[in-house]
Amino acid sequence: MKPRYLTKSRFVSAIECPTKLFYLGKKDYRNINNEDSFLASLAKGGYQVGALAKFLFKNGIEVFNKDHEQSVNETSALLNEENVVIYEAAIKFNNFFVRIDILEKKGSQLKIYEAKAKSYNSLSPDLEGVRGGITKEFLPYLQDITFQTWVLRQAFPSSEITSFLVMPDKSRLSSVEHLNQMFKIDSNNKVTARIPEGFDIYKEAQNLLAKVCVDNLVNRIINEPLDFPGTSSKFEEAAKSWANAYANDIKVPAFIGKHCKDCEFKSEIGSQYKSGFHECWKQTLNWSDKDFYDPLVLDLYNSRRKDEYIEKGIYKLKQLTRDDFKEFDDEPGADGLSTIQRQWLQVDGIPSSYDEGGFYFDKAFYQTQKSKWTYPLHLIDFETTKAALPFYNKMRPYQSIGFQFSHHTLDQEGNVKHFDEFICVDPGDFPSYKFVRALMNSLSHDEGTIFRWSHHENTILNGIFEDIAIDLKAPEDKEELMLFIKRITKGGEREMVDLCDISGKCFYHEHTKGRSSLKVVLPALFKASPFLRDTYSKAIYGNPKGIPSFNFKSDNGFIWFDPNSNNFDPYVILKSLAYELLPDNIDEFAEENSSIIAEGGAAAMAYARLQYEDINPEERSKIKESLLRYCELDTLAMVMVIQAWDHI
Repeated sequence: MKPRYLTKSRFVSAIECPTKLFYLGKKDYRNINNEDSFLASLAKGGYQVGALAKFLFKNGIEVFNKDHEQSVNETSALLNEENVVIYEAAIKFNNFFVRIDILEKKGSQLKIYEAKAKSYNSLSPDLEGVRGGITKEFLPYLQDITFQTWVLRQAFPSSEITSFLVMPDKSRLSSVEHLNQMFKIDSNNKVTARIPEGFDIYKEAQNLLAKVCVDNLVNRIINEPLDFPGTSSKFEEAAKSWANAYANDIKVPAFIGKHCKDCEFKSEIGSQYKSGFHECWKQTLNWSDKDFYDPLVLDLYNSRRKDEYIEKGIYKLKQLTRDDFKEFDDEPGADGLSTIQRQWLQVDGIPSSYDEGGFYFDKAFYQTQKSKWTYPLHLIDFETTKAALPFYNKMRPYQSIGFQFSHHTLDQEGNVKHFDEFICVDPGDFPSYKFVRALMNSLSHDEGTIFRWSHHENTILNGIFEDIAIDLKAPEDKEELMLFIKRITKGGEREMVDLCDISGKCFYHEHTKGRSSLKVVLPALFKASPFLRDTYSKAIYGNPKGIPSFNFKSDNGFIWFDPNSNNFDPYVILKSLAYELLPDNIDEFAEENSSIIAEGGAAAMAYARLQYEDINPEERSKIKESLLRYCELDTLAMVMVIQAWDHI
C-alpha cells in the first residue's frame, strides 16, 4: 500500500472540514472539485502565473518525477548544492509531503516562493484588514504557504527559512505585447513557454510579479489557534492529528454546520456515487435517507443564522418557528417581499390567500415596476472573465474582460427577437473595448429599458470603465465608451433594471428553495405558467416564421418544452441540442463533453481553452458555437420570465 501523506491541498481541505480527509481520493465518492479542476485553474490563470514565476530565476532545475520517494530523493540530491533553485521541490517529513513551487537555497538559507493566481496591488496591499487581522480572501493562500513552511522547518530545522507569495501585481504595466499568449497548454495539459526571440522574459517576470514576504503572517498562523468547524487547535497539533487520520484512513467525526452547504462530496441519494455530505449528517444525527426529503435549514434563503439554528438542534426548515426570526409583517409592503418574509414562505409555506397553485406572485408590485419600463425591452447577458497576465503592452494583470454578450428584445405587442450578439475569443485579441463598443451600438436604436439578471453585468462594466480610465493606450472613442457605461450602470439615466431583484421581491415557487438564480427561477416558471408551456412547446424558436434566432436557425424550429416529458428546464434541452448540433465528425474530437456549454461557469473555462490551449480549428469552432447558443438562451430565459409574469 502506498504511503498516504498530508499534502498542502489536503491540509487546506481539512481546515474547511477535517472529515473531508476521509473522502479525498476515494473514487466511489463524488468530488465536485475533481470535475474540470484543470479547466477551473486554467480559467483563473494558475498555470500561466506558475510558468511565469519560474522566470524570476535563471538556471532553475525542475523536479518532474511524480513518484513521492523518487521526487524526494531527486530534491535531496539537488539540495546538496551550496546554491540552487528548484522548481516543484519535493519535501517529506514523517506523514507530511509538499511540492514547493520554487525553492531557493543559498547556503543555509531556504526561500519558499508560492505562485498564486490572485490579484494583488503592491500600492495598496490588503493581506491584513484595518483591525490587523488577515483578510478572508487571502487567508486560504496564507494557510497553504504556512503549511509548506512548517513542513520545511521540520525537515530542515537548522535552516533559516523565508516565505513569499508570488502574485501578479495589478499596479504594474506589462512591457510586451501578448504576454498571455507566451504560455500555452499542450495536449498533455503541460504548460509550454513560447518566448519570442530576443525578449527578456526574466525582466518581465520581475516587473509583473510581486514577491511578498509573509514571514510575520506565517508565524502568526502557526502560533495562534487554528479555527476549523467545531473547534480550534494549535497549528502543529491539528497538522499532526490530520496527518495521522489521513495516513491510517481514519474518519474524523463530522461537525455539521453551515459549511456543509458547499460540501463538494455531495451526490444525489440513490446515484452511482456515495455522498460524503449525506454520510456525515446520517452518522451525526442518526438519520436515514428519508430525513433528507424534508428541506434542510441549510436551504434557508440568504440566512446568516444557519450555524445558530443548527447549534440549537434545528436541522430542518419545518423545525423553525416565528420566534426564530426577527419580527416581520405578514403582508408584503410596497417594496415587495423582505428577506425574512421570503424565508418564512420557505418555512411555513404559501398562505392560501396568496397561493397561485404552488407559487406566490405579487402582481401589484410587478405592475408597479412594469409601469416604469419603456418598450421595446432589451434583455442582455454577458460572458466574462479576468486574465491573470495582460494581453497587450501597457496593460495590467487581472483586467475585466467581457468577451461575449447576447441581446434579446421584447416589444409592447409581445414580439420576441434575438436582436444582436457579440463574441471575441480569438487568441491574444483583447475583447473588452470592442465588447463595450458593440453593446453601445446594439442598444443605441431606442431608449427602451435594459435588463440584467443580478449585479454581474453592472460589476463588469464598472471594471471596464476603470480600466479604460487609466489605460495609457485607450481607444480614440474612450470618452464615448465611458459615458455609455456611466449611463446604463447604477445611478445612470438609463440604468439597467435587475430582474433578479424583482424576482426576489415578487415571485416565489416552492421548488426554487428560496433561491433566485435564473437557472432555478426559469424551470419553476415553466411549472407555474401555462403560457410558457403552450408557447414553447411549439417549434417556433429559430423558425423563419417564428422567433428570429442567430444560433438556433432551423426550417423546423426548436421547442423548449416537451409536454411528454417531466423536464421543465430549457437548459437541459440545450444540453441535448448541443450534441445534436455538433459537426458530424464529433468522434474525431478527444473530449466530447469539453465543448458543451450548458451550465454556469463553463463559459469562462471555454474562453480560457480558446486562449491558452492548442486546439484544432474544428474543436475551436465547436466551442465558439456552443458559447453562442448558451448565451442566447440566457437572454431568451429573461424574456420568458417577463412573459410568464405578464400572463399570470
